[in-house]
Amino acid sequence: MKRFVFMLLGALAMLPAGAQHAGDSVWVKEHYYKEERQIRMRDGVHLFTAIYIPKDSSEQHPVLITRTPYSAAPYGPQQFSPNLWNTYWNSYVQEHYIIVIQDVRGRWMSEGQFKDIRPFIPGKKGAEVDEASDTYDTIDWLLENVPGNNGKVGAFGISYPGFYTTMATLSGHPALKAVSPQAPVTDWFHGDDFHHNGAFFLMDCFGFYTKGFGYPHPAPVCVAPVQALKLPCADNYSTFLKIGTIKNFTRLTGDSLAFWKELIAHPQYDSWWKERDPRNYVAQIKPAVLVVGGLFDAEDCYGAWNLYKAIEQQNPAAHFNKLVMGPWYHGQWAGNDGTHLGHVQFGSNTATWYQEHIEVPFFNYYLKGKGNLQDLAEANIFFSGENKWHQFDKWPPVATEQEIFLQGNGRLSWKKSSTGFSEYVSDPAHPVPYTEDVHYIRTRDYMTDDQRFASRRADVLTFETDTLTESLTIGGPVTVDLRVSVTGSDADFVVKVIDVFPDDFRYEDTPPPNKTRDAGGPYPLGGYQMLVRGDIFRGRFRESFEKPAPFTPGKVTQVKFQLPDVAHTFQKGHRLMIQVQSSWFPLADRNPQQFINIYEATEKDFVKETIRIYHDEAHPSGIILPVLK
Repeated sequence: MKRFVFMLLGALAMLPAGAQHAGDSVWVKEHYYKEERQIRMRDGVHLFTAIYIPKDSSEQHPVLITRTPYSAAPYGPQQFSPNLWNTYWNSYVQEHYIIVIQDVRGRWMSEGQFKDIRPFIPGKKGAEVDEASDTYDTIDWLLENVPGNNGKVGAFGISYPGFYTTMATLSGHPALKAVSPQAPVTDWFHGDDFHHNGAFFLMDCFGFYTKGFGYPHPAPVCVAPVQALKLPCADNYSTFLKIGTIKNFTRLTGDSLAFWKELIAHPQYDSWWKERDPRNYVAQIKPAVLVVGGLFDAEDCYGAWNLYKAIEQQNPAAHFNKLVMGPWYHGQWAGNDGTHLGHVQFGSNTATWYQEHIEVPFFNYYLKGKGNLQDLAEANIFFSGENKWHQFDKWPPVATEQEIFLQGNGRLSWKKSSTGFSEYVSDPAHPVPYTEDVHYIRTRDYMTDDQRFASRRADVLTFETDTLTESLTIGGPVTVDLRVSVTGSDADFVVKVIDVFPDDFRYEDTPPPNKTRDAGGPYPLGGYQMLVRGDIFRGRFRESFEKPAPFTPGKVTQVKFQLPDVAHTFQKGHRLMIQVQSSWFPLADRNPQQFINIYEATEKDFVKETIRIYHDEAHPSGIILPVLK
């Protein structure tokens, strides 16, 4: 997982402009003091906790906690986290919150054994522990031992700390009044980080665990063990292709990366995965919930949409559970610049607007009794393309499901086609790259990248509408409904929804591109093929994620799956494009295109196959869009 670690600790890089009135490090240290404590859990394990306490005693103060596997550094009672003055956390400092940062068990300065996405234990007894019980015991200790607290606690965190925030929600502590899971790790098989629809996200997983995170902390440490591998070159496409099979990657990980071995021991959706999905346990929760995520989050877009939906479905209608989705990469809402992603602009600083108008007021209301939330809708969603925030009383909103059909000659139409099929050869030895750039670390910009490079490949099918004569707005999940045949016994299907800009497009107040980019002109946006949403589906799971099934070579078969929710307007004068391909490398691992255990496949198991996408009257293939009027 190339996690930029925008986790409300260490990843919030710069101060939002709107919060700069809040002071600097000198001011914070004049108004706060720090305590470091090893808080005892019910099983006797002690967790390192950094506590920043206001010196002001004129009133009692709420507690705001984030629990993290990424370190509560800096360590030492005189060492303050710079997040208190150079990120929007400064807004909480100015409100005199008690700020708490805790190393989760088994990480950094905390005792115990770390477990990735430690399962929640319903009905815990005695000394049984999980992340929810650790949160409960921590809150108990804080309320009893930190002077000047008002008895109200909030929790927040981005990414992995977002998972721990969900676990806090499940703790059931009566003092926990408000929580904000942000880009929360939720389901590592269906859509977050390491798998999408059963396809292994090799580059993120391998990079995340081999760059230090996966190696154990045998005892509390201030400096993490680093076991970075020396790999051939800075070109991830070339490097990962040379390493080859998952078995080869496993050999490179050695004996220390326990979770890698657990992960590849569970190639389908079994009980091991199910017990690690917190959505199974979110009924009857008490705190107010604000779920936050990014439309273009390359890591945990799935978790934000689907945790919100699970809480909504399993709790009474009166329970406060709100959703915010902005046009952001992973954690961008916590930084200082929410104006753009890659070459795509959003028209305003969406990050600072969110901080000032949604998150800080949310915690102030529930933890300080300050202000009101009457302007906060059930779902607060930014629509790219249009570049506007919209408010809805439910999500997904009421939409008209309209299917747009793939046609011969690369056309898209609202009417079914009468022609036969389009086909391509999928070759695992030459997989389709996920971006045209040369780099080693997975980029965050690929989520809105120009797809013209893919349109030019023979193993990518491209279907396109005529120029739109009126705008088209879609909001909600997109359903892919293909009729396919393959010459092998397994295949992956990557489907991309793309906004094709007009040939003369450029943003206002930007100069026209020069004839060559070498001359220093801006990126040529005329004809830009903006990725709006793309995802991969491992074909063996088309009937069941629990019981994969092979394809019958040559047999026309339905492959139907959902892409994560979309909120986008295709403006008048643009075109809608759909691309279909069978590899997305090295973002996702290569499918050998045979029905075998991919994690045990050898090089000789990878074979070419011909894939047909049918679009005749008897076998229509299309994309079902949630169209908003």
